[in-house]
Amino acid sequence: MSDITVFQAKTIVTMDPTVPEATHVAVRDGRILALGDATCADPWGAVVHDTSLADAVLMPGFVEGHAHMMAGAIWDYAYTGYHDRIDPEGRMWTGLSTLGDVVARLRKIEAELPPDAPLIGWGFDPIFLPDDRLGRAHLDQVSATRPIAILFSNFHLMCVNSAALALAGYDANTDVKGVVKGPDGTPTGELQEMAAMFPIMRRLGIDFRALSQRASAIRSYAQVAQRAGVTTVTDLFSQLEDEDLDVMLTVTGDDAFALRIVPALGASGDPSALAARALSLKGRSTDKVRLGAVKLMTDGSIQGWTARVRWPGYVGGQPNGIWNMAPDQIRTTCAALHAAGVQMHIHVNGDEASEVVIDALAEAMRAAPWPDHGHVLQHGQMMDAAQFRRCAGLGIRVNLFANHLWYFGDQHAALTIGNDRAQRMDAVRSALDAGLTVAIHSDAPVTPMGPLFTAWCAVNRRTMSGQVLGSAQRITVPEALHAITLGAAQTLKLDHEVGSVSVGKRADFAVLGADPRAVDPEALRDVTVLGTVFGGRVTLL
Repeated sequence: MSDITVFQAKTIVTMDPTVPEATHVAVRDGRILALGDATCADPWGAVVHDTSLADAVLMPGFVEGHAHMMAGAIWDYAYTGYHDRIDPEGRMWTGLSTLGDVVARLRKIEAELPPDAPLIGWGFDPIFLPDDRLGRAHLDQVSATRPIAILFSNFHLMCVNSAALALAGYDANTDVKGVVKGPDGTPTGELQEMAAMFPIMRRLGIDFRALSQRASAIRSYAQVAQRAGVTTVTDLFSQLEDEDLDVMLTVTGDDAFALRIVPALGASGDPSALAARALSLKGRSTDKVRLGAVKLMTDGSIQGWTARVRWPGYVGGQPNGIWNMAPDQIRTTCAALHAAGVQMHIHVNGDEASEVVIDALAEAMRAAPWPDHGHVLQHGQMMDAAQFRRCAGLGIRVNLFANHLWYFGDQHAALTIGNDRAQRMDAVRSALDAGLTVAIHSDAPVTPMGPLFTAWCAVNRRTMSGQVLGSAQRITVPEALHAITLGAAQTLKLDHEVGSVSVGKRADFAVLGADPRAVDPEALRDVTVLGTVFGGRVTLL
């Protein structure tokens, strides 16, 4: 039997300008051998023809350049979000539009828990609920004795009940930045950013590392990715211990595991030790696990008012955010990692955070030139044209959070940064015009993983209310498709292997029900994902 399989498709959108379209692709040893028509691989010898995808459209397997492996296992917790969401098993969870709905769902779940178990929820976002701000008083209605913690959708904030506050010792005398207090001087239950949240997380066993690294979580993550047509995905801010990596290598080593994972080690501690750890991990990379990068967390969340923004600040007069990593620490860490040859993915939501990081990287590059560093600013939601031009001059790449335009655009215009600045949020057009390498992303589980939806957001820039937020920043469908394939692959330094259907690259494809280029741009998000091909192995949904 031949070791060459020739797959037939209705159309193959290659994203390779040399051969932009084909009807057949030949695969050998998990790689692309040839492209063209049914005879494309004949010069290589006997072939096997596979017509199982003949009615489908193939594209390069989508590359999700900013997501988190807990996107699968987070469903172990109670979903309390505003938007309808589909879990890894395909079950629909109806969104909750009032605090009463949230309390009712939590009460139902609480009644079924063992007596000694905490109640943990996720996905909540108060910016959509105008009736009140979730506080300990609401959660005390669910239980005054069982500790309760509700993670906000951005994972930068949480709200807890009185029992959880007592566990952490938070009271009127607490002086911890991020512990929000009411007019009476007592904690409201809202906690902002890690310094305030971690004591609760530790006591309630909320462990993002555990959510991400157990075998079932890794397999669940693969389910989430496959439903979205993703074959290469990131886990940014990974807390990889040696035993975690052993589990990941075992799970991904299964021939049936159809996903390539690119973890980026979460930055903490001494920068020199961090660099050494990253380089040590890189040596354990496999085809399905690519290691060696580091993720820095600088500021917080715009919709949580914890991102660091430039003048004139937030329209509601809220304080200017919280640094998760102080500017001096950002400079020191960037200098050490850059000098050691470690690629960085750096979280920057607000434009003040972007400015500090660009300055830090420029300083690091002057001290230790490295033309092929490929550092990536992640989110970059408020970056302007001048910042993009600086990035272009420094060789910095960007991965913009286009999903925010639909999920939070209305709220950003009205409540956080105001209409004028909201018009240039996630300014993909300006980034491309500056000549940057650009990707766009979901930040799953903050928003659902779905590259075609993300592309739709960047092309149409529609908010939930239907308005176009910044028409001048819209991009074309081909540009958006590039951003979820080759552009994203370039931010991961994997474009020599994935991101296009090209001879020599991995035989990773997204199997679609229609050609995204042929549908109305408004219908881009509705193109059906039928499955994936990973290394020539077909898996249909």
